[in-house]
Amino acid sequence: MLAAMVTQKFATVHVIEHPLIRARLTRLRSNATGTAEFRANLHQIAKLMIFDVLRDCATRETAVETPVSMTVGAELMRPVILVPILRAGLGMVHSMLEIVPEAQVGMVGMQRNETTFEPETYYNRMPSSLGEADVVIVDPMLATGNSVVCAATALKSQGAQRLRFLNLVSCPEGIQHMAKAHPDIRIFTAAIDDGLNDQAYIVPGLGDAGDRYFGTT
Repeated sequence: MLAAMVTQKFATVHVIEHPLIRARLTRLRSNATGTAEFRANLHQIAKLMIFDVLRDCATRETAVETPVSMTVGAELMRPVILVPILRAGLGMVHSMLEIVPEAQVGMVGMQRNETTFEPETYYNRMPSSLGEADVVIVDPMLATGNSVVCAATALKSQGAQRLRFLNLVSCPEGIQHMAKAHPDIRIFTAAIDDGLNDQAYIVPGLGDAGDRYFGTT
């Protein structure tokens, strides 16, 4: 019900529905899931989601010779750049590179100030083809939206023109913030949760994705 209401209000939001994604996400949410299982499920969800995120990438015809004859196939028209927001986004990118091994990787390092809940940037490194590429910002959570808004603003200032945002779990507050700041960027998510608590964590959420992925809880 909530997801339907949000997607009706914000045309840029796309919830990727799949039984395997729902099952894996359930395991991610569980407090009983350890680091190894958390990583495995995160990797599997990221692989499943990247197909939808890149579904409308432009292609061009290319000739290819098979063992039998010549035929016409396709190749991507533009490079793909994956941009994880460090550090939690790294776990998703590693598995997505198995599906898109030719993708380049840029990185934005941000950490949340636990007093103000505002993002603080400590690293930004992008491939030179940023302006030509289909760029996917990657972060497991869309909570306040502060980090991805800041990252998207920086990427646009560096020349990025075709941006998408991939996350696992989002909430109405973060979606509204992102849609207002960057109405041209499509948001792909696996779930839309109820909202934020007093510590600006998504409820029910899955906790701190970075801590759970890297075993630093």
